[in-house]
Amino acid sequence: MPHREWDAEADVVIVGFGGAGACAAVDACDHGADVLVLDRFHGGGATAISGGVVYAGGGTPHQRAAGFDDTTEAMLEYLRLETGGVVADETLSRFCAQSLDNLRWLEQHGVPFEGSMAPRKTSYPTNEHYLYYSGNELAPPFSDAAAPAPRGHRATGKGVSGKPLFAALRRAVARRPIAVRTQTRVTGLVTDGDRVVGVEATEIRKALPRRLHRVLSAAGRKLNIYYRPLGRMLEGPIADLERRYGEARRFRARRGVVLAAGGFVFNRPLLAEHAPAYRRGSSLGTIGDDGSGIALGESVGGRTDRMHRVSAWRFFNPPLAMVDGVLVNNRGERICNETYYGARIGDHVARQPDAEAYLIIDARTRAEALRQTPSQTLWFQRLQAEYVLRLGNVSAGDLPALARKRGIDPDGLVRTIAEYNAGAAAGRDRMGKDPAHVRALSDGPFHAIDCSIRTQPAFPIPMITLGGLAVDEDTGAVTRGDGSAVPGLYAAGRNAVGVCSESYVSGLSLADCVFSGRRVAAALTEKRFQEEQA
Repeated sequence: MPHREWDAEADVVIVGFGGAGACAAVDACDHGADVLVLDRFHGGGATAISGGVVYAGGGTPHQRAAGFDDTTEAMLEYLRLETGGVVADETLSRFCAQSLDNLRWLEQHGVPFEGSMAPRKTSYPTNEHYLYYSGNELAPPFSDAAAPAPRGHRATGKGVSGKPLFAALRRAVARRPIAVRTQTRVTGLVTDGDRVVGVEATEIRKALPRRLHRVLSAAGRKLNIYYRPLGRMLEGPIADLERRYGEARRFRARRGVVLAAGGFVFNRPLLAEHAPAYRRGSSLGTIGDDGSGIALGESVGGRTDRMHRVSAWRFFNPPLAMVDGVLVNNRGERICNETYYGARIGDHVARQPDAEAYLIIDARTRAEALRQTPSQTLWFQRLQAEYVLRLGNVSAGDLPALARKRGIDPDGLVRTIAEYNAGAAAGRDRMGKDPAHVRALSDGPFHAIDCSIRTQPAFPIPMITLGGLAVDEDTGAVTRGDGSAVPGLYAAGRNAVGVCSESYVSGLSLADCVFSGRRVAAALTEKRFQEEQA
């Protein structure tokens, strides 16, 4: 196409300025490519509001500082169980082998980590600790398959660490000759024959609409985390500004377009189509996680995969005493080991009748949990714990009465707790729970905490989507149904199927953003690109 038809051009055009897009941009630029990054809002994506945890192992400096001798082989054996074959074994091996280098790369670009080890199993450590067991490493069958090691590397920073992690990546981008155009919504791909050669977009350029769009989108990001109904009210005005003031743009990609625009958890129709069991969960991310990047890939023949896989996080620890409880479905049947990571618990809950589950605790467990809450929680965890322990539960003097009040089969619940208590007396648990947390539930009153996949006040069940566009696992190129690559089109992060697209543990998605973002950068930089074009 004639040069005059383009508003700007670059070797690499990246759609989405979150974790994956930023990593791809920095590495591509450092290896000689001219890079243009486009973002509908102001950058950050889900990465900036995440916990800022990167899953890394094989003997990182922070693991060693905490006294742990991890190996790449142990990390690989563990992840083989977690990922369930979602990527080829060679790809998973490469992911583990590159883990040390990818963590070092982040640190070189200003992301801070350190090795203060969390003293107990938790969903997210307090501000004194930045290394922890972020998955199921300590629970069978995982602990039987591989030597456990803490691999959750939380970026250093108070509160939720996604903000300092992305801030460092943003600074790394700003230090380089990378063009970033924000408030630019990509609406289509431009092709020449079957090759993707650029993108079409609308860009808000006028000062006042641009300022208003930024204010509304920033407010919506916060409201969608804390109170989704208000956040939803801002979506119309944001979209209206984009329609009224968005000016048409066309950007040429001389080597390739990279889709890194996040998942589709805010697209409720798409979620209901592919993963109906999760339709009542709480979306975690930004409204940019609407599946638009995935749809762009589909528009030129890209194939999707694992669209049914959603990670819903049903955390009730911290406080740690909560794992002494018994998680049952509405038939009163025990569901799983209560010490599992919250995403694995969420998977089990999703498979229950009506996606319902209830944590049963007794008076002793409740009292111990209330005692632990102040010292074991950050503010948002504390709010949740105080709510479920004081207000957000149903209680009764005995188990049959509790079951009737909560809508659980009474005979099933009584039978399950009797079996559990017998196991506690014998010092064993049929689901492999740590004996330290297998204690009889015998002190009334008893309490049932609703752990179903449905949003409750102060007790949300956050979730992210894991599926996306199928890609060539060596390059990140988007592939068609026949396995061939769509020329000129790549995907990274949650736009693409990756190592976390079957199951999730904390830090695995961000680690995959680094891995997949750097992968497409390698494919599109000088040496690799020239070899492919020869």
